Amino acid sequence: MDAQKEALRRIISTLASKNEELQNFLEAVDHTLTGLQEESCKVMSDLEAELEKLNSALEEKGAELRYIIKEEKQRKEAELQKQLSEGKFALVSCEELLDFANQTLTINTEEEFLAVRVTMAPAFRLTTRPAVSDNMSQFTVDFSAERAGLQRLHFLPVPRAPQIDASSCVVRDNTITVTWRPPGEADSGGDSSSRPIERYDLEYRKTDRDSTLRVAGEACWEKVCDIIEPQVTISGLKFDSRFIAIRVRARNKAAAGEFSEPIAIETTAYNFSFDASTAHAELKVQGDTVTWEPQGVKGHDPRLRGKENKSSSRSATPSPNKTAASRGGRDRFAGESYTVLGDEEMTNGCHYWELRPLADWKSFSVGVAYRGSLGRFDQLGKGTGSWCLHASQWLQSSLAAKHNNRAKTLDWPLPHRIGIYCDYDNGDLLFIDVDHLRLVHAFKTKFSQPLVPAFTVWCGGITIATGLQVPSFMGNFLTTNRSLSSLSP
Repeated sequence: MDAQKEALRRIISTLASKNEELQNFLEAVDHTLTGLQEESCKVMSDLEAELEKLNSALEEKGAELRYIIKEEKQRKEAELQKQLSEGKFALVSCEELLDFANQTLTINTEEEFLAVRVTMAPAFRLTTRPAVSDNMSQFTVDFSAERAGLQRLHFLPVPRAPQIDASSCVVRDNTITVTWRPPGEADSGGDSSSRPIERYDLEYRKTDRDSTLRVAGEACWEKVCDIIEPQVTISGLKFDSRFIAIRVRARNKAAAGEFSEPIAIETTAYNFSFDASTAHAELKVQGDTVTWEPQGVKGHDPRLRGKENKSSSRSATPSPNKTAASRGGRDRFAGESYTVLGDEEMTNGCHYWELRPLADWKSFSVGVAYRGSLGRFDQLGKGTGSWCLHASQWLQSSLAAKHNNRAKTLDWPLPHRIGIYCDYDNGDLLFIDVDHLRLVHAFKTKFSQPLVPAFTVWCGGITIATGLQVPSFMGNFLTTNRSLSSLSP
């Protein structure tokens, strides 16, 4: 009985919650409907006001044109009347001259005939070309530009949401190319009223879920605005989450529309951080950067003695008790093993990350190691469980590949940006000069235990870039001759 009542209470609670949710939904719909009605009334009022202004402008323009036509008519009439009056006067003068000339012909005496002077009539001084032609009787008013302008008037609705074409989206080299269909193409029928799209806005954010992408509390949306074409490439991304959610909206002159439904694009990459609990007491880990900061212990300056001298290094190294007390953790590297490990293991697949030395660096090593094979005082490349590339510009520049206490000197300038590629399944470890896209060195082996990235820093510092996909240029190295130089374990 009690269990049934409890179940009934849960049902009632669920129904009450659904009822409240439905009520809130109905209130939101009613509020939207009210806003729609008010906004449509406002738009109609604004339209009437604009039409009144347009009609007033047409009346003013009509009055102006009427006045111009009247003025032009009066000017042309005056010109024609003047020419007509002058022509009539010339005609009378010409007729009088003809009469006088005819009378002169009747004179018989030579003396009297020679005394007559016939002067030129004004008609001969008058041009007979009309000052006003028939074309001047034509009056034309051109409204074609205004008519075309009126025909270009459109009602601009809020654009519908575009539709992202997930099958056309490309993820490569830590860039994402997103393609979508404009609203006019995405809607059935291709409604032309929604086509005057001027710009698009795209937003994206990182997430670890491929569903319920609208859940609050995740990362804020990053924005890419004023996109002209229905495609954009987002570059320089760090893939430190499982997915990137993307949505897009269209904008016209009037307003921006709703965002499309977000889609989740999977972003698989090797992402790790420094494991600060393993860092040597004199290494400072800060985000993606690690720097060597000596604690000023008397006599503890490796620049005054050979770094490979174990007895000397141990005599000048603070005691493990002091190191543990000051920084904590029994797993920290000590002595002259200025080492720090990564916090994500590699047990299969392909992985890639990059390293850049800081401006004041003197010596560093980068590679991979079996976590369990390194003792607190072990250095990278000294045993069978670590492989590394060692660079130094202390006293002289040098570059070497190290493994199992053997070193191979490399005839290559010190890279400013090193790419590390590890294919656990095939046993490949490659070091790439990324700036020049050249293979610096490659190890070929067989990994038998989980690997972690490993770093040694002395004097200066390094910074790493993680969350990177295996870049496309690695194919150039992996498809060529695989007889790579290596050091036997």
